[in-house]
Amino acid sequence: MELIIMLLAPFPIGFFVKNRMAAYLSYITVHGFAFTYQSTYLVLFWIGGESTAFGTYPNPDEGEILAYGGVNLAIFLVGLGLVALGQWLAARRRRTAAANRGPHTAAEVAS
Repeated sequence: MELIIMLLAPFPIGFFVKNRMAAYLSYITVHGFAFTYQSTYLVLFWIGGESTAFGTYPNPDEGEILAYGGVNLAIFLVGLGLVALGQWLAARRRRTAAANRGPHTAAEVAS
């Protein structure tokens, strides 16, 4: 679920939200909800006896929990990078569009 959110949300957020801080906060909010929901979902299934996510009894010394945190951190950082990429491409597009319009005023265009 978190990976799907990372593939669908951050680039459009970065591209369409002009304010950089608002774009990052929007992605952090979406990712935070997805991470919380996914973690709760996996823990509830683990408590119910399902062992595919964490094994039969996760031992912190074996690295299963650290690996889960590391993978989720990597997904989060890639998402932040996609927000930055969307911001950069949108700014580049705005600069190109402004350069193509040129310094013409309404009086120059009318004549």
